[in-house]
Amino acid sequence: MLTDKKRKYILVGLVAFSVLLTSLSFYFYQAFFSPNVLIDSDEPAVLNIPKGSTFSQVRQELLDREIVNEVVTFSFVAKVMNYSEGGVKPGHYVIEPKLSNKELITILRSGRQTPVNITFNNIRLKKELADKITSTLEMGKDDFLSVIQDEAFVEKYGFNSQTIMAMFIPNTYEVYWTISPLELFERMYKEYERYWTEERLAKAEAIQMTPLEVATLASIVQSETNKADERPIVAGVYINRLERGIPLQADPTLLFALKDFTIKRVLNVHKEVESPYNTYKYAGLPPGPIVLPEISSLNAVLNFQTHNYLYFCAKEDFSGYHSFATNLRDHMINARRYQNALNAAKIFK
Repeated sequence: MLTDKKRKYILVGLVAFSVLLTSLSFYFYQAFFSPNVLIDSDEPAVLNIPKGSTFSQVRQELLDREIVNEVVTFSFVAKVMNYSEGGVKPGHYVIEPKLSNKELITILRSGRQTPVNITFNNIRLKKELADKITSTLEMGKDDFLSVIQDEAFVEKYGFNSQTIMAMFIPNTYEVYWTISPLELFERMYKEYERYWTEERLAKAEAIQMTPLEVATLASIVQSETNKADERPIVAGVYINRLERGIPLQADPTLLFALKDFTIKRVLNVHKEVESPYNTYKYAGLPPGPIVLPEISSLNAVLNFQTHNYLYFCAKEDFSGYHSFATNLRDHMINARRYQNALNAAKIFK
């Protein structure tokens, strides 16, 4: 039979155990469910976890950047949820304020990263493309450059070292920060195929061009005018020249051949450069694009304006538009008018 003293000890023990259990339950609840992320912020934070990162590195990053307010409870919940033992997944994560440890670790453990945007345009050279397309990604530019410079590899997709740039259609695309060079290449190839619908392929065939030739001509058209509404007219000029076997005589191709894009005024000496991109020396299209053609430029070639123009030069009002002519005599008049305006304004002197 229990004595009063024993009953008292048992009661005290039960009370102590109850308090302890309540305290532990409260601690567990607080550790798992109370806000512990960006407590003093209303703005999300970006967390990039590189491949091969350890839990300790992730935890230190969260602590150093004050993303996690209380690191002990974070570590405890990470242990319970098996995130600290080989559960780290690389990626680009946008962390919202006021998340609990459980919510944050659920996101990180699942690898539910936020896509990033890649945007590229006004690109002439492969090195420029590699630098621009990887600027928001984990991969280094040299890793991607080695892929697009691998001639044996790009040939499997129907390209060569001079035409591979035609595959990259300038735009903004969503990809994962951790995407590999090969995965990125495949994604860009799918975008290229998506653009070249049966309707567009039929239009290219109607002007007796392949998609790569359309891209090459579009790159020249784009380099000649930044006015989207004028590009179909310029495209029509070059198609007229191609059909008549007249050299394109496109100044931007000389700059590409010389690899000197600082030249503002093309002189006769520039026209002597020995290169397949010299469209003054060689008739027909150059071997590949001289800049990544935008969709509006590709569409301008496929939907070129039918006319009889064979020449064009910049307008003397410096509006960015051009004067067009069907014959050399009228073209020379237009060119003289533009040259006089340049001289009067002392431009390129």
